[in-house]
Amino acid sequence: MIAMKMLAGKEFVNASDKAVQNVVNPATQEVIGTVPGATKEDVKRAIETAVEGQKEWAGRTVRERTGLLKKFAGMVMERRLELGEILAKESGKPYMKEAVWEFDSVAYVFEGSCEVAKHYYGKTMPIGTEPGYDSDIQFTIHEPLGVIACIIPFNFPPAIWSFKVAAALAAGNAVIVKAPSYNPMAVLKLHEMLVEAGVPASVVQVLTGSGAKIGDWLVNDGRIASVNFTGSTEVGVSIAKAAANHLTAYQFELGGNDPFIVYEDADMDLAVKEAGDQCRNNRQCCTGSKRFLIHNSKKEEFVSRLISEYLEKEVIGDPMDPEVTMGPMISERAAKGVEEQVNLTVSQGAKIVYGGKRSGAFYQPTILIDVTPDMDIARDMEVFGPVWPVIGFDTMEEAVEIANSSVYGLGGGVFSRDIKTCMKTAKALKTGHIAINGSGNFRAAELPFGGGKPMSGNSRESLSAVMDEVTQSKSIVLRYVLD
Repeated sequence: MIAMKMLAGKEFVNASDKAVQNVVNPATQEVIGTVPGATKEDVKRAIETAVEGQKEWAGRTVRERTGLLKKFAGMVMERRLELGEILAKESGKPYMKEAVWEFDSVAYVFEGSCEVAKHYYGKTMPIGTEPGYDSDIQFTIHEPLGVIACIIPFNFPPAIWSFKVAAALAAGNAVIVKAPSYNPMAVLKLHEMLVEAGVPASVVQVLTGSGAKIGDWLVNDGRIASVNFTGSTEVGVSIAKAAANHLTAYQFELGGNDPFIVYEDADMDLAVKEAGDQCRNNRQCCTGSKRFLIHNSKKEEFVSRLISEYLEKEVIGDPMDPEVTMGPMISERAAKGVEEQVNLTVSQGAKIVYGGKRSGAFYQPTILIDVTPDMDIARDMEVFGPVWPVIGFDTMEEAVEIANSSVYGLGGGVFSRDIKTCMKTAKALKTGHIAINGSGNFRAAELPFGGGKPMSGNSRESLSAVMDEVTQSKSIVLRYVLD
């Protein structure tokens, strides 16, 4: 068992009251480590340290900052197997297939953020066009926001952490990271490595413990310039209310209930493959398709092939077993939650044709048929687990209406051989992104990613847009210099 420490101040420490919380391997229910349970005093110290450290960090050249961050990226690649083992055991992700791969993503995002930061230019308006300003030169520069609170979810801790932290640091901000409660150890290890790479400890604070308490203490402190949160819509609403007290900026990536629309003329080989490939992380993915809208003429084929070609071939078990392709959910509590959602849907008239059984934190891949548009699962009940609810439709108008009936609007996928059908559907869907002949599970690091409706968030987290979220623009005017 590993006893890890958090970074609150200028060194890694235990909680001020010595409180700890256990980290449990969801596959075995074994306690594999402990982390501190941060107190309000610890959070206050982290904020004070970050505020002071940020001033010095922002004063360094972008070359110096990105040089250290690139060194860190190289260290991640060198230690990816060690890091992957930590993540696999605390999260339930299959070791090589998912956990190790996630650290490849961390290194890529850090390297990309460094390049973006070095080439993030302001604007120059050398000749004024408005009367009275003909002799002035106007231009803009980008400055860091200050201290950014980054609240990390349990489903992809290192990957999502990298999107929040890399660009923020490259731009000259300090970060205070709230590591996920269930599985904080990989994130703590990454902060140890940042400090080892030469990044000042003061600008990479990381706290562990109760998400509700630590989040409230961070958001209610006016010295926090921005809150970057990925997680549930319910928590996002709560953070937004608290942030309003200080008019603190926030960037959210929240819930989703993404449609996966398969038209009558779709390439069924491709559609089934895209649906079957979504077992990653036990479908605990905000980007994952949650509602499978299948043309009524194709429903039977879709369900039959999804079972025989993909779900029956999944090997469920301990994520450290190289033969295993699907591990447990993050906790038994999470698996019970999915079980309750499936049972509710069955009580509303749906039928289970595959799966539907739970054992501890393991929940079988489950297909529901006879799901109708009025059921909770077809609208606003986001299932964060291995469930494929199938909803039939006959026309494009019907499919779009069902898809748009949710308060969520994160992403979606459309399958048809007719590009006009795909484009008309993509234009009509109220989402932040659409994959044509692919699922909304697609997420490239460069592509702006975020909600098309408020309940799915306001961020556009990506290499191409993230600098806009971690900097502010300052306008400077040189008056009369052209007289």
